[in-house]
Amino acid sequence: MRSFGVQIIAALIVGLVLGLIAKSLGGDHSHPNGLTTTLATIGSSYVSLLQAAVVPLIFTAVVSSIANLSRVTNAARLAWNTLLWFAITALIAVVIGIGLGLLFQPGSGTGQAAPADYTGKTGDWWAFLTGLFPKNFLGLGASSTVAQSGAVTTSVSFNVLQILVIAIVVGIAALKVGAAAEPFLKLNASALAVIQKVLWWIIRIAPLGTIGLIGNAVASYGWDTIGSLGRFTLAIYVGLALVLFVVYPILVRSHGLSVRQYFSGVWPAVQLAFVSRSSIGTLPLTQRVTERNLGVPRGYASFAVPLGATTKMDGCAAIYPAVAAIFVAQFFGIHLDLSQYLLIVLVSVLGSAATAGTTGAVVMLTLTLSTLGLPLAGVGLLLSIDPILDMGRTAVNVAGQALVPTIVAKRQGLLDLNLYNAVRTGDPFVDDSPSTDVADAAAGDAGVPSQARTGALTSA
Repeated sequence: MRSFGVQIIAALIVGLVLGLIAKSLGGDHSHPNGLTTTLATIGSSYVSLLQAAVVPLIFTAVVSSIANLSRVTNAARLAWNTLLWFAITALIAVVIGIGLGLLFQPGSGTGQAAPADYTGKTGDWWAFLTGLFPKNFLGLGASSTVAQSGAVTTSVSFNVLQILVIAIVVGIAALKVGAAAEPFLKLNASALAVIQKVLWWIIRIAPLGTIGLIGNAVASYGWDTIGSLGRFTLAIYVGLALVLFVVYPILVRSHGLSVRQYFSGVWPAVQLAFVSRSSIGTLPLTQRVTERNLGVPRGYASFAVPLGATTKMDGCAAIYPAVAAIFVAQFFGIHLDLSQYLLIVLVSVLGSAATAGTTGAVVMLTLTLSTLGLPLAGVGLLLSIDPILDMGRTAVNVAGQALVPTIVAKRQGLLDLNLYNAVRTGDPFVDDSPSTDVADAAAGDAGVPSQARTGALTSA
């Protein structure tokens, strides 16, 4: 029972049983019974914890990634190529997701009507693009509602993409300022370390959140919903398998690299990602295997891998929102036209940073549904099975976060092929040797691989 994966499976079973009990007790959305209310409160509280970590996590991680560019020569070219390959792989993944959604029809046949507050209004291209520009420094917004009793409730929201824009601008400005910005960058790095620790605590209580989310979903929608969610889960995992075991190997092979060496090098990080369900939580190991197993220079890897942990999400931000949007539309009997499918592609390619490397894809799912004008009631429904989906999604995310720096380094002539092709026999968690540290630092500063690292750490 100390295994995180076992805890998640047990939580799903407990949540399913409690949901069926709550369903049998009666009640409806306006007058839920006590058990349903308890399950809903547990689930929504866990989601709130995740959302609370989003803003500081994005800001500190992106600023740190950009600050690391100062260690690399030809930084502009490497940054551009990295972002380009992020977009290319995301485009491939989202097209696969749309195809699987249309093939599997995961949400069809439920007979559910659209929520009463659904207006049928669809999103548009300009609303998405203009939403990238922040209205204030923190990208925050506030709204107030007046109840019939006269009580006024004020809620605060944030736009993740606007926060990303702010973080990029601040990071670039810190690079331009130079020595005067060093205290700020050190403070930012310390804040990121603290936030990562808090995030790990949130990840550890995921089984409790799972009980609440799946239990509330079953209590609210009944047994028929489970069948639809099963087809949805199957479609997601087929898409993830296609990207991880077909698309990525094709890209690796097309660049003249060994597919076997890529998988054996990145596998320790993929395993940890599957269990932890957090790209940020896996970040230290992902960066280690990218440098020391795949042969990417440390100076470049220290920029590309952390940036990828916040913006490179082929699982969470490409396959998942594509299939999820189609599922929600079919679940509520809403027809999607060609322009909305194109909008799914745009949001997935440009909006992947909205996932922020946290466990789950709450923000990205909300962003996609709201941009398409689909009912947001689908968010709570899909979050009930999110832990199971998030294991595979995060594994694909991390595999892609190591893949892109490897491809870019190979195309730019920076990849240490001796390290890439080395026999995998070591422990990915062992400390670096002093000689390797010196060689890595020299490689990072010069922007070229250190050939002295041929005997460096590799992993099984």
